[in-house]
Amino acid sequence: NDQIASLIIAQLLYLEHEDPDKDINLYIHSPGGIIAAGLAIYDTMQLVRPEVSTICVGLTASMATVILAAGTKGKRYALPHSTIHMHQAVGGAQGQAADIEIAAREIMRLQDLIRPILAKHTGQPMDKIAHDTDRDFYLNADQAVEYGIVDQILSGPQVKGAKKA
Repeated sequence: NDQIASLIIAQLLYLEHEDPDKDINLYIHSPGGIIAAGLAIYDTMQLVRPEVSTICVGLTASMATVILAAGTKGKRYALPHSTIHMHQAVGGAQGQAADIEIAAREIMRLQDLIRPILAKHTGQPMDKIAHDTDRDFYLNADQAVEYGIVDQILSGPQVKGAKKA
């Protein structure tokens, strides 16, 4: 929501001020939220001088997936059992037909903003992004690497002498 987005933006700006040469780590576990709030976070991530590392720690969905993908290339991560979810822009409207039409146009405008952002940060062509976000689209951590949303899957330190299950 807007309040959480404002806190994240304030933290990004504060951390930049404290040390503009130190990477910022953004841990994300979020079902997404309001597109305008997410775009404000996205724009701030692109604005600040430090590189922003993004880490999915469970679930990123909707706008949170856009933020995950927008981390600094090479510094976008997911934990092994993460779920990454994309879909088309969603909104609701009620009232007179003209007002509903205006709201629908705004949702389409926002969708037309988000799809190129995803294409830019994933390296996927626009037609694939449009197809994949037309309906709910879920990826596990391995698939998110293949898709270009994240660069690497993080795993914990191995205990010396321990055998993998």
